[in-house]
Amino acid sequence: MSGTPVDYDQLAATYDRRFAQGAPRGVAIALRALARQLDARRILEVGCGTGYWLAGLAGPPPRSLCGLDLSTGMLAQARSREPSLCLVQGRASHLPFPPASFDLVYCVNAIHHFERPAAFIAEARRLIRPGGVLAVVGSDPRQPGDRWYVYDYFPGTYKTDLNRFPSWGTMLDWMVAAGFEPIQWKLVEKVVSDKVGRAVLADPFLAKGAVSQLALLSDEAYAAGLDRIEAALAGAEAMGKMLAFPVTFALAMLAGRVPP
Repeated sequence: MSGTPVDYDQLAATYDRRFAQGAPRGVAIALRALARQLDARRILEVGCGTGYWLAGLAGPPPRSLCGLDLSTGMLAQARSREPSLCLVQGRASHLPFPPASFDLVYCVNAIHHFERPAAFIAEARRLIRPGGVLAVVGSDPRQPGDRWYVYDYFPGTYKTDLNRFPSWGTMLDWMVAAGFEPIQWKLVEKVVSDKVGRAVLADPFLAKGAVSQLALLSDEAYAAGLDRIEAALAGAEAMGKMLAFPVTFALAMLAGRVPP
């Protein structure tokens, strides 16, 4: 397992293939509902990537939508998706915006990429006006009941994710320390998308550049994982069985409000 960050400039052009079969609807619904509840007119997504989630928040009502990402390649994709977006290259721990400049700051499946996630939460607190909200959307590999076949066939990926992904409890502590109150956690979607038999080989999330868990592997380790899947399929077929590859995980939102 490589210890270097994922090079998203190299993956940017093909990154959105993960949405070819549809993105989790619950995430988009939760973000739009939160924006409506706040009557949010200035919104910032940190780790915006290709701008997929940010573009989904376009009005009405009219909104100023800003996205920040470290990857110039991802920002180029976001700009081509929606030219009206305000896009800034930068790090999550040093957000280059004035205090109290946003009604809503959020990130989706990104906080595990931030070098200093606790610093991001403190920075977000600085940027949010009184009554505004920080929302962290994502998953926690420790969540009971979650299963992902990638962890089974690519050794080391689960252990690496335990080190990369902060737990919901840890993020709650960071929000409390930063001064958010109240703070709420809620499930926004339960994804169940098991693959059966050789259908797993067409899973867009099995491509090496589709998810960071696989992108971080060496080419040799990735190939070895594919070989394990092929061997498991062949073994099941030899016995006249169809092998299932589990994909079950919870997507949740942790939202903290800046006291008025």
